[in-house]
Amino acid sequence: MDTKRATVALVGNPNAGKTSLFNRLTGLRARTANYPGITVDLRKGTVALPGQSAELIDLPGLYSIDALSPEEQVAKAVLLGEIDGADVPDVVVLVLDATNLERNLFLASQILDLELPTVVALNLIDAATAADIRIEVDKLAAELHCPVVPVSAKTGRGVPELKKLLHERLSSPLPVLQTEHQSCTTGCTGCQFSARYDWAERVSKAAVHSPDMLGRRTAAVDKLLTNPVVGVFAFLAVMLGVFYLIFSMASVPMDLVDETFASLGEWANQQLPETISNRALWFGGVFAVSMSLLAGSYWAARIRWSRTSTAIAIVTSAVVALLPLEDFRSLLVDGVIGGIGGVLIFLPQICILFFFISLLEDSGYMARAAFVMERLMRFVGLPGKAFVPMLSAHACAIPGIMAARVIENWRDRLVTILVLPLLTCSARLPVYSMIAALLFAESPFKASLVFVGAYLLGIGAALFSAWCLKKTILKGDAIPLVIELPSYRMPSLINSLQLVAERGMIFVRQAGTVILLISVILWALATYPKLPDAQVEQVAANAGANAEQQVAQASLAYSVAGRVGKLFEPVFRPLGFDWKINVGVLTSFAAREVVVSTLAIVYGIGEDSAEDEATLVETLRRQQRPDGTPVFNMATSLSLLVFFVLAMQCLPTQAVTKRETGSWKWAMLQLGYMSGLAYVAALVTYQVCTRAGLG
Repeated sequence: MDTKRATVALVGNPNAGKTSLFNRLTGLRARTANYPGITVDLRKGTVALPGQSAELIDLPGLYSIDALSPEEQVAKAVLLGEIDGADVPDVVVLVLDATNLERNLFLASQILDLELPTVVALNLIDAATAADIRIEVDKLAAELHCPVVPVSAKTGRGVPELKKLLHERLSSPLPVLQTEHQSCTTGCTGCQFSARYDWAERVSKAAVHSPDMLGRRTAAVDKLLTNPVVGVFAFLAVMLGVFYLIFSMASVPMDLVDETFASLGEWANQQLPETISNRALWFGGVFAVSMSLLAGSYWAARIRWSRTSTAIAIVTSAVVALLPLEDFRSLLVDGVIGGIGGVLIFLPQICILFFFISLLEDSGYMARAAFVMERLMRFVGLPGKAFVPMLSAHACAIPGIMAARVIENWRDRLVTILVLPLLTCSARLPVYSMIAALLFAESPFKASLVFVGAYLLGIGAALFSAWCLKKTILKGDAIPLVIELPSYRMPSLINSLQLVAERGMIFVRQAGTVILLISVILWALATYPKLPDAQVEQVAANAGANAEQQVAQASLAYSVAGRVGKLFEPVFRPLGFDWKINVGVLTSFAAREVVVSTLAIVYGIGEDSAEDEATLVETLRRQQRPDGTPVFNMATSLSLLVFFVLAMQCLPTQAVTKRETGSWKWAMLQLGYMSGLAYVAALVTYQVCTRAGLG
């Protein structure tokens, strides 16, 4: 008996609420996946139907299935069963926007032409009702020759009826009736799409009755938000408000995370015994912890489990078990707890940021922001289609670079790829938060200005770099943007919370795997080799009351990390960086956010025991140069901020750039010009601030 589970494909225009309906049908139990040989990500989940379940596939948002973009190619291939290992979907759920039905019907005509079992989900019916738009559902179903269910993914209205209808179509498939419009491959003259548009207009007029008031209100608002001048200031005001709310709302959870890790470090420090006599027991305990960490890494990052993984755990356990107890105490408290805690403290701000960005996208505002910025983008040589990759790059440059595939012109795509890493990604947010807290911990408004300034600097640098490329090695004019301005609507809290959960989990996985590994390696580099006993005695004798702290600092300077930091001190001294900051800068080229855990480790080593519960920011504020001046003054903090806004510090991004461009030449150009730009901009920032008396 064939036990293969039925599949249901969800298809619709962008902004039709398709993702919200997917979340409602699957109960947020979704996973990201793709087919072999396909690079476009799809979301899959399980929808529970009466007496059965089915796999729900959320196809990319489309305007047509003419297969011009990679997303359209994948969607068409899935619908036609042209992908290896995947059959034609048993049922297609066609999601239509009830507030913009005529515009959605063009895609509907193409989907219905495929003659697949289809159910129409007339989404946003609550928004249509609120706008006094009346839709005759029975007449619409008769025109489309398929069942139509009014639904609201936001409230859940109509979802039970949709599930019941899906169950019926899967249990006893009905014959598919052809729609009455002529296929544009056979029945058109002139414009090949005219028959579809004429059909969409006729169906809309027959089934939809709406006043003009909604359109007039939307046009009045858009007249302001899309104005070349007012629209830009409105965008800046919105972002400033978002960042102000971030700092106002995140202070309590950030303090809670900070205090939790400080208490955890103190507890671990107190629980470790002064001596351990049974090395076998010690080895067994460390091995169990190592295996647990590997298991957690396997779950979090999908690392392949192998004999090598077990061997790594055994070797690591043996090395750690042979450490002197004091070194293990430092590894656990300063390396593991301090390193991870120094990064996770900024998780609340990251979650709140993505929550508000999601609300703005769902409301329809971000499309207006794209329209406003497109004029400036084309002037500097960026294509209008680059806005979507640029928006993605504010989460992570890697998906942004991959999203640049939708840009058909090679020159436009290459320019977009080269400048995308300049945009602020989530990995930079811990650095921004740390510096904002160092400078303006008591003023959320001023702290929000730091964030807005950092974002604007990244955007400005990307536009400036694109203009330079346009005038030099990649000359040419960019292609204009054609974008749909969706209707304004109330955003979905479910979608926003799901995005927050996904982004938060990605950040936690990085902290639990990559950042943990780098933190442990950095601790080893900052601990070994040990300062010789003779020098320890000499430093202690000259230090007086601060002997313990001075010995710790001298030991750090003697270590591998200290030597590397001092080696590069002449290079970074004009930027205001001391050798400890240099260690953070150099390690951050593996991953930007590591600089926070690096500073937590480097500056945390040697702190007085009475200050074990001090936060990272307080620890950094106490640091002084040999002349007694603060290390993290205004000039140094702003210089560090500018450097991290502009520098290319992400090896995975370099690898993706090489893959997408087909050559290391462009990846090395990206690394070189961004590093040079970051150095020069940070140098100018520090020197100007110092001469202005802000040092």
